Amino acid sequence: MLPNETRKPEQAARAQAGKQQIIEQFDRRFSPAAIRRRRLNRLLQGNLWLIWIQLLTGAKRVLDLLIAFTLLIGLLPLLLVLFIAARLRGGGVRRLPRLGRWGCVFGEYSFTSGPLRRLPAILNILSGDMSLIGPRAVSPDQMNAVDRAAWRRFDIRPGLICLWWIRKRANIAYGSEFESDAEYMDTHSFWGDIAIGLRAIPAAFYGEGVALAPDRIRLMGIPVDNLTMDEAITEIMRCARSATQTQLCFVNADCVNIAYRDADYRELLTHAGFVLADGIGVKLAGRILNCNIRQNVNGTDLFPLLCGVMEKEGVGLFLLGGKPGVPDDVAKWIARSYPNLRVRGLRHGYFTEAETEAVTRQIRDSGAEILLVAFGVPKQEKWIREHLPATGVKIAMGVGGLFDFYSGRIERAPAWVREIGMEWFFRFVQEPRRMWRRYFVGNFVFLCRVLGRRFLTGEMQ
Repeated sequence: MLPNETRKPEQAARAQAGKQQIIEQFDRRFSPAAIRRRRLNRLLQGNLWLIWIQLLTGAKRVLDLLIAFTLLIGLLPLLLVLFIAARLRGGGVRRLPRLGRWGCVFGEYSFTSGPLRRLPAILNILSGDMSLIGPRAVSPDQMNAVDRAAWRRFDIRPGLICLWWIRKRANIAYGSEFESDAEYMDTHSFWGDIAIGLRAIPAAFYGEGVALAPDRIRLMGIPVDNLTMDEAITEIMRCARSATQTQLCFVNADCVNIAYRDADYRELLTHAGFVLADGIGVKLAGRILNCNIRQNVNGTDLFPLLCGVMEKEGVGLFLLGGKPGVPDDVAKWIARSYPNLRVRGLRHGYFTEAETEAVTRQIRDSGAEILLVAFGVPKQEKWIREHLPATGVKIAMGVGGLFDFYSGRIERAPAWVREIGMEWFFRFVQEPRRMWRRYFVGNFVFLCRVLGRRFLTGEMQ
């Protein structure tokens, strides 16, 4: 047989195989089964994020049901006792109108009185009206059509526990509740809700955030202006426009310990224009001594809020203290964050006594209305008391390690650490050799002094 005649059957077989392969490919792509598979794949790919959200929502709902059912069984005797107590006082269980998911109205169960009056809301969790974690369940009359941004909270079920509740308990509820809700809506997740639930455990022991406490109290013998963060900023700005000069001091547990050893510093605090409560230790001392602290007004949280107001009102600032280069970095942070805020001048804190007159002249010539001094307690407070008239500023405050945070030298504790009152431990981990004595020895001594004042001497201030 000729070679060409041998190749013809082979070529025909290959051609036939090629045609069969094309037919099979065509069948795989365009058969009814293949079309259904492609449609299903497109549907899944296009809605994968929706499916993921539904899975997470379902997981959260299952967890809500399991925890709520466990709580109901475990707390049933307590609920019966609380119900009987409420009935004896002439009350009982009531249903308060609340706005739930998608703005639908439901009745939230609660006792008519008592610190645990919201426990019956476990029934709302079981019925699906509420979740364990979410925005606070608000009443219909608290919302109006103008608050469009706040309506985002109704995309999910309201919660028995919310970020705003935790922050109020920790005395760091700055800003508004709706801003806290917006933060939750932007960041919430299944694991995030679990983290909030864990943060609620220590918050439950801090007591309620107090709004109606006296404006001025005495804490461990030190007069304290019991202001909220917003009130403190208002007073600072008022002083910045005043004709007189004012010294403002922050007092935390370490400051109280120093005041016990340093009579001059204690006397200074007695006569300062403003003394603000700073830190979880002072809050707990206030609860023990029955002189509740409205809010944790610490300089680190106050600073950016104050910068925003100063920028709007055109008030000038002078930065004094820290190591060489640190105030320069703080000024750079201000320029990035508040570009219209005028930093009139700055100077590091490493200068001699002979240079003090030149420093005060520099501050006076700058025309700044507000002076921040970061020398550490009590050196900064004593320096301000002695040199405030020469600086020409309207209000000066000692801010301790604030410059280190905003210069970037030291990292600030995350929000969740501050919410559970453990910022002090975060600082200890950062600088254990420098901070161990202050936090472990100092805090213990402070607590002993508070308890001794309460139970041994019977004094309540």
